[in-house]
Amino acid sequence: MNKSQPRVRASWLGSVPYREAWDLQAALVRDLQEGGGHDTLLLLEHPHVFTMGKAAAPEHVLWDEDERARRRVEVVWSDRGGEATYHGQGQLVGYPVVDLTHLELTIPQYLERLERSLIDYLDELGVDSEPGEPGFTGVWRNGEKLAAIGIKLNRSVVSHGFALNLTTDLAYFDGIIPCGHADRRPTSVEEVTGRRIDTRSAAEAYTGHFEAGFGVGVDWVPAGRLRGAQGTPVRT
Repeated sequence: MNKSQPRVRASWLGSVPYREAWDLQAALVRDLQEGGGHDTLLLLEHPHVFTMGKAAAPEHVLWDEDERARRRVEVVWSDRGGEATYHGQGQLVGYPVVDLTHLELTIPQYLERLERSLIDYLDELGVDSEPGEPGFTGVWRNGEKLAAIGIKLNRSVVSHGFALNLTTDLAYFDGIIPCGHADRRPTSVEEVTGRRIDTRSAAEAYTGHFEAGFGVGVDWVPAGRLRGAQGTPVRT
């Protein structure tokens, strides 16, 4: 083991409502800023939710309240960057809550490595993908989005992260204008390859690419040991 290598905790949270995961991230950010926290990679999936970033507008939600209620989709206005996106079952969500000074990275370098870690994982699955063109964040394949990326920087601490479509029901993206671009459709690993990969297995496999891409060591911890500033563990 390289003792000088930065260490990042990783934890599989299972299915967690968006607001609950957001609160946990905020607590972890506060702990890092106060000098007593740990760099942490949260891996999870969300129940159906449309999240609206700082650049989102109400008209980016296309389904009315009745349709959203029928499909059990919540709408949450978030503090992350970007516009509207969808989260749901069959989608691997990763929230690295890390202090960039620990990794000696700038924001552009961090985003480039986050994209590359996802591209390398997809390559392991036999899926060719690439970063977006200028103005289009995330990971793409033939003009279709496989993974969305949206982050927040609070001083030197970054939060929020990525959502990778594995077996995601892509019909839910019809309820929004994804990332503000009506002509850019999403796709998934299942749609591209026909393979069904469960989210927890994907979380474990992806983490090796996170380690390699960021030059860190990962220590897995149970979800119940993730405590925020108030000492409250995340629900599992």
